Amino acid sequence: MSPRKTTRSSSTVNTPHLLEARRPGRRTGRLLAASVAAACLGAVALPASAADATAGSAPAASRGAAVPDFYDPPAQLPSADGDLVRTEELPLGLSLPGLDGRQMPGTATRLMYKSTDAGGGPVAVTGAYIEPSAAWKGDGPRPLVALASGTMGQGDQCAPSLALEHPLSIGEGTVSIGYDNIAVYRLLASGAAVVVTDYAGLGATDRLHTYVNRVDEGHALLDAARAARSVAGASITSESRVGLYGYSQGGGASAAAAELQASYAPDVNLAGTYAGAPPADLTEVMKGIDGSALAGALGWSINGFAQSDPSLEAVVEANTNDAGKAALKDTSTMCVGDAILGYAFTNSKKWTANGKPIADIIAAEPKLQAILDQQRIGKLKPTAPVRLATGVQDDIVGHEQARQLAVDWCGRGGDVTYKAVLLPNLGDKLLTNHLAPYLADQGSAISWLTDRLAGEKASSNCSSMPIQP
Repeated sequence: MSPRKTTRSSSTVNTPHLLEARRPGRRTGRLLAASVAAACLGAVALPASAADATAGSAPAASRGAAVPDFYDPPAQLPSADGDLVRTEELPLGLSLPGLDGRQMPGTATRLMYKSTDAGGGPVAVTGAYIEPSAAWKGDGPRPLVALASGTMGQGDQCAPSLALEHPLSIGEGTVSIGYDNIAVYRLLASGAAVVVTDYAGLGATDRLHTYVNRVDEGHALLDAARAARSVAGASITSESRVGLYGYSQGGGASAAAAELQASYAPDVNLAGTYAGAPPADLTEVMKGIDGSALAGALGWSINGFAQSDPSLEAVVEANTNDAGKAALKDTSTMCVGDAILGYAFTNSKKWTANGKPIADIIAAEPKLQAILDQQRIGKLKPTAPVRLATGVQDDIVGHEQARQLAVDWCGRGGDVTYKAVLLPNLGDKLLTNHLAPYLADQGSAISWLTDRLAGEKASSNCSSMPIQP
């Protein structure tokens, strides 16, 4: 059975869940990714301590890392999507005092807001809004970028808003790296405000993070843009142009939001979307993840879909062996660093009852295949320009399925700027072929998006798709 999650007190839970699994921590200082991130981010911070919690209530812990009380949803949520539940000051882990007394690159606020999940129910989502110190010099009022983070994990301690406070968090049982902070700070430097979503269940303690569920992600991102307008001191308004930004899991979220905006959030003044390495076809993406350095992400996917559709629990139970059941429990509280250390290069056939890879089991189970088909991005036309980038050597979030999304959108009349990032093969299944395009293309992606926020028209290259790699 897939793991479920509880809050500190049952009185604050929207729906009942089974007890969240915990596991004793392990030392993580050996992790290469953490060392690289520390060099890039230039700061090291420990996980939030019990002192971060509201007085009189012990903080929840995930793999030994404390999660502040702020992340416990109340029993009742506002009725409107994007309405704020609560806010508080969020100290940025990398921040400097400016000459005018304001913090650089901006002033951050931790958020909890209401969204609607894939089942149509209310869900509390957390995140962060950053009011930039830099002036906006483009056309129109200060714009907003709603940023969807790449894969962070499934434990609450992995939430992107916590990573803004603690760019590198190392504890006895977990490693969390705020690698998308670089993009956040670059966007703030342009004068755009930024709102970051933690997604459903990542941070908020009442449920598991549903990972690559396109509706949950798309709604959470669009509602973050709505919530940002109500933050005290925010300079953005309902007239502000909005850009969506995301890579990897975030690319899937921004792509889904671009498709859903017209029907779900027409009040969001969407000007453009950057979707980097989007996992548009999960059937194909799961094949790339299996046996890779990020094999633990298979656990996050299965856990998330079983939570969204409880009828899947019996299917998961029947098709996993004891090792698989233990891995699902274990991964439910892991961040990326933990998953790399614990499950890198694991083949999913070690987790299945019949010894076959998960892809084979999905192909033989019509119910599972139908669920993944429902997650396919590209069936709707995005209403604003989109820049879709994919590394041709990407062997984690496969290039071909990402390119197909551009083809699908072009076929539906979308305004698509397709970018194939050409880099050499940097190592099979090591994440290098997936991460290198993210870094190589980031400057161009941010420039393209800020041009849309300034009101400049995009130039679609759909006509050249047949000859594009």
